[in-house]
Amino acid sequence: MKPDELARLVLMGEGLTLEFKTRVPKAERISKEVIAFANTSGGRLLLGVDDDGGIKGVRDAEEEEYALTAALEKHCRPPVKISTERIPISNKRNVILVRVPASSEKPHKLVAENGEETVYIRVADMSVEASREHVRLMKNRNKADNVVFEFGEKEKVLMRYLENYGRITVAQFARVADIPKRRASHTLVLLAKANVLQLHPDSKTDYFTLAYAG
Repeated sequence: MKPDELARLVLMGEGLTLEFKTRVPKAERISKEVIAFANTSGGRLLLGVDDDGGIKGVRDAEEEEYALTAALEKHCRPPVKISTERIPISNKRNVILVRVPASSEKPHKLVAENGEETVYIRVADMSVEASREHVRLMKNRNKADNVVFEFGEKEKVLMRYLENYGRITVAQFARVADIPKRRASHTLVLLAKANVLQLHPDSKTDYFTLAYAG
């Protein structure tokens, strides 16, 4: 990438597929960002650009790339594939472009120092923890088995609610159908797997809509 192309990219600002960092932050933090891209639509991470879009570059690109690689090897399971490119902005500084493709091995998990595992996804310009429903859908994305479900009373309640309000959360479905949240979650995920519903990740609470809604 040429410097003028970099400048145009930075002008786009941070978003679903673009993140700025002045340098490689703490290992778990940078791993979280990369995992979120891999678990969503892929993306690009610019090292050497601040939050306001200032292109400062990093002084030691080799050291930054080493820190990035070490962080991902330690904290990403399964491993996330990336590529890097150095973009010179002066005789002593480079911006590092990190490309993260959308993964076919999702969900990738962040493994913390204490062994705790968390799945992250990208929502707008943030990397957030994936809901249980989103993780289940990622795990089942490649299963070719036909989804079978009975369209009973609770599904009718669900459809009436969606016709009136357009969207529904797990908690709302559990309340209106008078069923446990676990059962509500299972039903919504099953219908999403069958392409009847679509899951929409949200930084506060995920919600579902009809998949064929206009």
